[in-house]
Amino acid sequence: MSSSSYYYKTMPSPVGLLTLVANDLGLAAVLWENDDPKRVRLSPMHEDIKHPVLLEAERQLQDYFAGNREKFSLKLDFTGTEFQKKVWEALLTIPFGETRSYSQIAEQIGNPSAVRAVGAANGKNPISIIAPCHRVIGSNGKLTGFAGGMEAKALLLKLEAKDFALR
Repeated sequence: MSSSSYYYKTMPSPVGLLTLVANDLGLAAVLWENDDPKRVRLSPMHEDIKHPVLLEAERQLQDYFAGNREKFSLKLDFTGTEFQKKVWEALLTIPFGETRSYSQIAEQIGNPSAVRAVGAANGKNPISIIAPCHRVIGSNGKLTGFAGGMEAKALLLKLEAKDFALR
């Protein structure tokens, strides 16, 4: 059960301006600069640049972009269907620097025929980067759709391959 009020702050990042959203239970979203407003619906939202969850999320994301963090330790509050939450929880188990296919995630959640549904849930993941939907790729190894755009997805995977730090 989510708390009724959400708080947000924006932060610049190497993949564009991110909007961090939290409630009193934890981080609820990391939204992209050009995110479709219908992709993740959380309301009402009030700006709070000093909210402790948002400040901690920003700090951990800055460490991540600098190449100094591989794991996030934040309380998360996913808002979605039970199926979506299962998919998003599975994303949290993909190790830094590794990728999984949609069919591997479908198998992991015990629903091997739900590959398309996994793809749809992945696309609605509200907590981008931290619940690493960018680590899910097509079974042919190709990068597939991403709410933050293909360039951002490629950049995040490159960072995690330790090619360079994003500053």
